[in-house]
Amino acid sequence: PADVPALLQAVDGVLLTGSPANVHPSHYGQAVANPALPLDPARDAQTFALIRGALAAGVPILGICRGFQEMNVALGGSLHQAVHQAGTFADHREDERLPLARQYALAHPVRFAPGTAMAAWAGGETAMVNSLHGQGIKTLAKGLEPLAHAEDGLIEAIHAPALSPFLLAVQWHPEWKASENSHSIKIFEAFGDACRARLSGV
Repeated sequence: PADVPALLQAVDGVLLTGSPANVHPSHYGQAVANPALPLDPARDAQTFALIRGALAAGVPILGICRGFQEMNVALGGSLHQAVHQAGTFADHREDERLPLARQYALAHPVRFAPGTAMAAWAGGETAMVNSLHGQGIKTLAKGLEPLAHAEDGLIEAIHAPALSPFLLAVQWHPEWKASENSHSIKIFEAFGDACRARLSGV
């Protein structure tokens, strides 16, 4: 984490990927509910520093799955440690017994906030996404705004127009066969445009 300021001077954007590991619940004031699930405190420390540093420096950030959850926790929000046990939500986990192509297949629709870029990229109010996560946003961090919800009400995409020129995160995995999905292409094009704008000093 101490290297983050220097690292951010050398990049035009930050991409926070997914991971099998979960954000440690101590970061949002909870005890570990299921010790069998993987955690990664070293990644927590690094990514929280990256998120806060990137926001302070105006570096574009794109978060995917765990990256989406990290953004919320880094900025003061909390998570459901087990969405399917929260009482009102569906089970958003993948079936790990299936081949990867089935695990990453489109699983459920999300509804976009009207008038947003996300909705424009989808060409409508909804799009189908994959679903490979056990945790999800419980309390949204101050400064973040929801861009999309699943049918059960779970937040699936966020941005922070008041905090950053470009901060976007999604709970699903748009990188899976992205070239075959027009909405995924738009997400990565927008991130690329933001990175090029920073590079050119716009």
